[in-house]
Formats: sequence, C-alpha cells, structure tokens
Amino acid sequence: MNITPSELQKLLGSANPPVVIDVLTPEAHAEEHVEGSENFCVYESAFLSKIGARFPDKSASLVVYGAGATTREAELAEGKLLAAGFTRVQSIAGGLDAWKQSGGRIFAGPQIPLPAQTASLEVDTAQSVIFWTGQNLFNHHTGTIRPASGSIEIKEGVFVSGKVTLDMNSVACTDIADSAMAAMLVGHLQSEDFFAVDRFPAAEFLFHKITPLPVSRPGIPNFEVAGSLTLRGITRDMAFPASIARKQDGSFSAQAFLEMDRTDWGVLYGSSKFFARLSEHVVNDHIHLHLKIATKA
Repeated sequence: MNITPSELQKLLGSANPPVVIDVLTPEAHAEEHVEGSENFCVYESAFLSKIGARFPDKSASLVVYGAGATTREAELAEGKLLAAGFTRVQSIAGGLDAWKQSGGRIFAGPQIPLPAQTASLEVDTAQSVIFWTGQNLFNHHTGTIRPASGSIEIKEGVFVSGKVTLDMNSVACTDIADSAMAAMLVGHLQSEDFFAVDRFPAAEFLFHKITPLPVSRPGIPNFEVAGSLTLRGITRDMAFPASIARKQDGSFSAQAFLEMDRTDWGVLYGSSKFFARLSEHVVNDHIHLHLKIATKA
C-alpha cells in the first residue's frame, strides 16, 4: 500500500512514527537516502532474516522505499514482508525521487571521487580471472585462465588504453571431478594441438580504445572495448561490449562476455574448416569467454 511523501512527513512528526527503510544497496544508501532511514537491501538473500532480527514484532510500522516510480524494488520488498507476516507495511509512492521532489529531507553522503586526471591502474591478479567454455559434438568443458599482470591507463579522466598479460600455464579445468582426467585435458590444451604453452607461455590483450556507450539503465554494458589479442604469437583485433564500474574504495571492476574463433589464432585441432571426416573428434571453433578484470584501489 502506497503512502505519499506528504502523508509520511506528517507521520514522522507524530508520537509513534513509522520506521523508514531504504531497500536499495548499501552503496546507494551511502550516496543519498531519506534522512533517518535504515538500510536493508532487498537484493540480498538475507533481506528477510535481517529485517526479522531488527523487528521481531511483526506489527511494527514500516515504510519502505526504492529509487523511483518506474522501478520495482519497493514493491518487491513490500511483498516479501507481507508474505513473511508483517502486518503494517507501506511504500513511499514514487520512491526516493518523489521524496526529494516534495522537499523531503535527505542525507547526501560523500560522492565517490572521480578518477585521477592521469593515472595507471594496476590489475589485481588475485581478483581477476577469465572463465572459458569449449565444446565438441557431445560434450563441453569449462575452466579458467589467470592474468599474470596488467594495467589500465587513464588520461584526463578518460580510459584510454591498457593491457592484460595472461599466464597460459595457469589454464585449469573446473568441470571434471577426476583430477587425473582434468590433468589430461589441461595437458592437451597446453600442447601443440591447442595453445603450445611451452613455446608461448603468455598471451596478451592490448586495449587500444575504451569508448563509453549510451545506456538506459545500470547492469548492461556501458563501454565498447577495442583492442588486440596475441595468442600463439599471432595477433588479431577484437572488439566487445563491457560493463565497467567503480567501487567506493577507488578500484574498478570490468566484466564482458564474448566468443572467439580459435582458428584465427592458429589453434586448428579438430576444426572442420581444416580437417575432413572428423566424426566424433570434431571440436567447435568457438570458445566462449567471461572476462572479469579488477584493478587495485
């Protein structure tokens, strides 16, 4: 059930005011929130248990709010609370946007500082990883590759370039439980049939251009990354969309989903483009990748 900002203002000045709950993320709450509100993020799986610990009396008067009239986080929170047995739950009509427009008091925290005008951001190799998926006619395998080093360059407040060096000796298989079988697959991937790791122990991705994309909402790719990948001594251009975000500690996190045709880099084993009558020995030319690259603060 909705409550207007003006109705809430009157209740907050009464003898028994309701508790106002911001159901957005802690980061959003830290940036700005209804003054005096408490924060319980509805996106967390522990949302109800945290609310229950804070309010053991389910007759407590609660007013929840989200970002605005076009988003559904407050509706989601209200539904969860009512289903859990809370009897006095309302939502601010129009959310935080409407509250601000009505002149309601807000707390505005310190903004995340902008990136330095010119800086070199070191890749955090412990927090960065590339997940891969390869497949043949009847099966598929998944695994990881770890970066050995990397950096992202910022000039005049804009991403301009960077590079990530991959440790090809770190290739791992994550879907085969039998360690001997997993080691056999990894050995095959590191052999001349695939990545020739003895001769080419590192691969390198160079970022040539990182261009902002027009986006309508958070959570979808907000940059176009153009660069080149050197693998097995062969360099090919690549471009793909990526989601890049800055954390409050100043570090960045980037994620991207893409696929590459391995034969463009001379990885020909089992490819039907180069070999005939492979039958069950055919291997898909495309490798699916999920890149997760983080920088240090």
